[in-house]
Amino acid sequence: MALLRDALYDRVPLPRPVAAILASEPFLRLQGVKQLGFVSRVWPSATHTRFEHSLGVYHLAERALAGLWERGLLGGVSAEQIRALLAAALLHDVGHYPFSHAIEELGPPVIPHEQIGRRLIEASSLAELLEREWRVSPGQVADLVDPPRGAPRPLLAGLLSGALDVDKMDYLPRDARACNVPYGRADVARLLEALTIQPLPDGTPRLMVTHKGVGAVHSLISARQEMFDNVYWHHTNRACMAMLLRAVQDALEAGGLAPEELPRHDDASLLARLAEPAMPPSTRALVGGLRGRVLHRRALEISPRAGAISAWLDRLFFDPPRRKRAETALGQALAEAIGLEIASHEVLLDIPKPERWEVDIWVYSARPAVGLEPLMSWLDATGASAEQLARYEQHQRRVRVVVSPRLRELAWARRDDVLLPTLRRLASG
Repeated sequence: MALLRDALYDRVPLPRPVAAILASEPFLRLQGVKQLGFVSRVWPSATHTRFEHSLGVYHLAERALAGLWERGLLGGVSAEQIRALLAAALLHDVGHYPFSHAIEELGPPVIPHEQIGRRLIEASSLAELLEREWRVSPGQVADLVDPPRGAPRPLLAGLLSGALDVDKMDYLPRDARACNVPYGRADVARLLEALTIQPLPDGTPRLMVTHKGVGAVHSLISARQEMFDNVYWHHTNRACMAMLLRAVQDALEAGGLAPEELPRHDDASLLARLAEPAMPPSTRALVGGLRGRVLHRRALEISPRAGAISAWLDRLFFDPPRRKRAETALGQALAEAIGLEIASHEVLLDIPKPERWEVDIWVYSARPAVGLEPLMSWLDATGASAEQLARYEQHQRRVRVVVSPRLRELAWARRDDVLLPTLRRLASG
């Protein structure tokens, strides 16, 4: 059996079915897709890829399933279901676009990466590998990667997506290690040991943790908060994402780029494609800035506590054409105020995705302390609620107006009498 040396887990065994997937063309593309997009502009060592993250998720899924099996908790789960889950863990990001999640924020005709993953799993060389090497149905694996709407959720699906998923257990420590930051650490070994399957009050079996895993789950939740606050929402990374988003948006609108082409690219090939002479001038200018580190800068920040204007900006996240019109209006207002010609792509809005902090977790104790029940919700067991986590986001998340470097000081000087009044006018219109 082959072995790979991983930065987090040292030796990861590669059975033949796993090695076959790793050598496939769709999976090899992930070696050119950075896990953290443009974070390496701030932390140069953050160049790890979706390839190694996907392998890490597979490895943790295998460890989680092995632990549940040893504790006699997988009696109703077939060997085929276990193989399908491991294959899905390995392939969960196979349809990912270049540069993290920014591109799929454009919405239709750009479709979610999970749907791209389904197409690859069911209709590419991966389908044959899954049938021949893994002895599983490609459709069964695809349903775990891209769950059909309204379909019953399989028992073990929570290992791939949910409050206790191995995706977070891998990417948070991996990202923290690559950035060499003290936050983002989580007690993954303890959490895996604490996983259990117990019936809910209605008798439905559910993946949950024992009381010994409460601290480990808390460390995972805290790690996620800290990484968003300090790394994922870092202003330089977010400015780069805004530049890329607008570059791709303009290329799609001009017909220079077809949406179905996007999932075939890795980071380098996409930037090269967007820099071609046939692309719109705005796209080429923004890509030139990304390549040459001539990055947009902050001119104005709006917190979620800004009231109506913040709520309006949040809605723009789900309406990219309207966001672009707002960017154009901001640029025009600034141009009139300072008497300088400003290109349409020089003033952009960076709107991070509103996050949903999951604490849909149950805690089981065979011998609960007096006053506690054998089965308790996360709120009852710890006193922590999803609303508390949402309030954390309210304090930390920022929407930013970012501008080209030549405009930074000019825009900063006019933030109170031009930028903010323009946003208020647009929000009330």
